[in-house]
Amino acid sequence: MGEVRNSPGAAVQPGTPRIREVFLAFLKLGLTSFGGPIAHLGYFREEFVVRRKWLGDKTYSDLVALCQLLPGPASSQVGIALGVSKAGLLGGFAAWLGFTLPSALALVAFGYGIASFGRLSESGAIHGLKVAAVAVVALAVWGMGRTLCPDAKRASLAVLSALLALVSPSVAGQVGAILACGLIGRWTMTRAAAGPDAPHGFGVARGIAMVAWCIFFGLLIGLPLLSRSLPSHALALFDSFYRSGSLVFGGGHVVLPLLRAEVVPPGWVTDSVFLAGYGAAQAVPGPLFTFAAYLGTVMTQPPTGWLGASLCLTAIFLPSFLLVVGALPLWEALRGHPGIQAALTGINAGVVGLLLAALYDPVWTGAIRSRADFGLALVAFVLLAFWKISPVVVVVFSALAGWLLGLGSAGGEIF
Repeated sequence: MGEVRNSPGAAVQPGTPRIREVFLAFLKLGLTSFGGPIAHLGYFREEFVVRRKWLGDKTYSDLVALCQLLPGPASSQVGIALGVSKAGLLGGFAAWLGFTLPSALALVAFGYGIASFGRLSESGAIHGLKVAAVAVVALAVWGMGRTLCPDAKRASLAVLSALLALVSPSVAGQVGAILACGLIGRWTMTRAAAGPDAPHGFGVARGIAMVAWCIFFGLLIGLPLLSRSLPSHALALFDSFYRSGSLVFGGGHVVLPLLRAEVVPPGWVTDSVFLAGYGAAQAVPGPLFTFAAYLGTVMTQPPTGWLGASLCLTAIFLPSFLLVVGALPLWEALRGHPGIQAALTGINAGVVGLLLAALYDPVWTGAIRSRADFGLALVAFVLLAFWKISPVVVVVFSALAGWLLGLGSAGGEIF
């Protein structure tokens, strides 16, 4: 796999063509990446490691491991880091905007009252998209497993990680599996087994990283104090959603109970409206954190509508941007240490195990309900892995096939 070889201290040139390329690449993924955060990581790998060759499998897996350890939505953070590596800080923003915009717009539209959209989550087309996610994640597990787990020791670590994640299907279980594999790798992997890894400069100066850390902690500490002293609903909203984005590990569904505790008890959003939006959020591609845009739209007091959506969306994703920018220079420096390389070898195997566990639950269990679903997943996998068909084409094909299967099942079971 090709690596983008920037010197560690070099700044990435954020020219307009690069930013446009990043935005369009992530916009395509934002329109087609169904299946949740684990599936998103599979789509990212296929697009940026296999097809575009922006970075190699090992660097990508290291990046996934870093974002798994940070609070916030891991797939969005990986996307921000990829954008930063390609086109600087503006590239990181372009990546986030492209990946987030489609689902945010859809949920804002639903918040404005497009009730029929809420039933889309039960349609055959959406089920077909979930089946496509099975093929995408399976391809990611297969490809990353061959690269990162080529021997018995690393394959065993991957299985150990998968078992831990299945036994404890929580954020604590995932983080524990990564840490356990890192410790085992640190003390059992030799430097040769770890293998040299070409430096991948992410173009973030340490001074900028320090500013990002200061802003992150400054807002985390200062916003609650300001919201108590200033009677502003907008400030209280920003504080609630910023804390939600800063303190939740695992992202996705994990943030939902936290958001409910923030918006339902104060009366900002009714419970029935909250649950209706949650149902609609299952039917859109991209990050589940865009549920914040829906909540901002349906607030019972201003700001509401587009203004409320923009405020809540910015607040919940801002911590992710600050954390990624703050962590990348430190992470790049640590990756060059032999002991850290050995630990990362174990962590990389652990990441493969987490993907393997997630392939079963929730990706497989949420999509494969019949032999027809299994057959569609097999066809999608072959199209991706052997025919090298674009994931966009496979996603559209799976949606159409799911729709047709849904029509057929309405009249009777299909094989």
